[in-house]
Amino acid sequence: MDIEVVARQIVDAAIKVHRALGPGLLESAYQRCLAYELRKRGLRVECEVLLPLLYDGQQIDAGYRIDMLIEDSIIIENKAVSELLPIHQAQLLTYLKLRDCRLGFLLNWNVRLMKHGIKRMVNNL
Repeated sequence: MDIEVVARQIVDAAIKVHRALGPGLLESAYQRCLAYELRKRGLRVECEVLLPLLYDGQQIDAGYRIDMLIEDSIIIENKAVSELLPIHQAQLLTYLKLRDCRLGFLLNWNVRLMKHGIKRMVNNL
């Protein structure tokens, strides 16, 4: 499936979930509902995906987990914070590089309108 078609589905699904639930819940609640909504739309969704580091030629499990991996090509990191910080963007960019993915979304669910909580990021491989 075309990555831009999937990206539009992610944004649409996030807005739908946020309209139904509103702000104020835990990240895990939004993640589960978003995963359900995306699967309903026929997308392949993996949650809490192990992300090992490659160090000195060895894969090392350092405890990193991708919140959501969609169609094995788009990473979603879910937050429920008062505002997104540069460290959140750095985290997503690092995950994109480690997983060798081109596109990711940082979703902050703690906003009045979801359109203000969506940050699209691209890894310039």
